[in-house]
This record gives sequence, structure tokens and C-alpha cells, in this order.
Amino acid sequence: MAEERRSHARKTSTASTRRTASARGPEHAARAACRSLEGLIDHPTEGVSAVTRQDDGWCVVVDVLELPRIPDTTSLLASYEVQVDQNGELMEYRRIRRYRRGSADE
Repeated sequence: MAEERRSHARKTSTASTRRTASARGPEHAARAACRSLEGLIDHPTEGVSAVTRQDDGWCVVVDVLELPRIPDTTSLLASYEVQVDQNGELMEYRRIRRYRRGSADE
């Protein structure tokens, strides 16, 4: 009976560790980057184009609506490269591209 409890405790501990590690994965980095960027530049994020793992955290490319226009296809968007550490804290950001919503990539 005591052995079953120890075995169950180890399994629970391992599962908890896995959940914690996955909580700090690319999804967490993307959400943290969007939240931080919106707070700094005061423009709404449209989505995430890329997430790349780095030694000290994550590099996330976030698409932002910078200038809404009518019709919507003429709105101006921008892509920002956002660096966050492993805990999701913003380290740096920069705008890497600005484009019209209706334009296709070249």
C-alpha cells in the first residue's frame, strides 16, 4: 500500500513537471509577447506569424493593426519581432515590416 502511494506521488510529480514545462512553451511565449507589445505600442495585435526558440527565451513575430481603414483591406499592419525570456518577460522588440492588409507577400 505504501509503495502504491509513493509510485502515485512520483507519477503525479512527473506529470506536474511536464505541465509546468509545457506552460512555458511557444504558446506561453506568443501570448506574453502579444500582451507586452500591445501595452507598449497601444495597437491591437492581429496574430502571431512565427515563434522561434532561442538560448535565452523566444523570438516571436507579432502582426499588429497600426492604422485601421475602410475598406479593411487597405488597413496598415506591421510585423514586430519581439524577444521574450523563458518566463515571458519582454526583453526587446522592433518593427521589421509594414504592409497593407490586402497586399500579398513577394
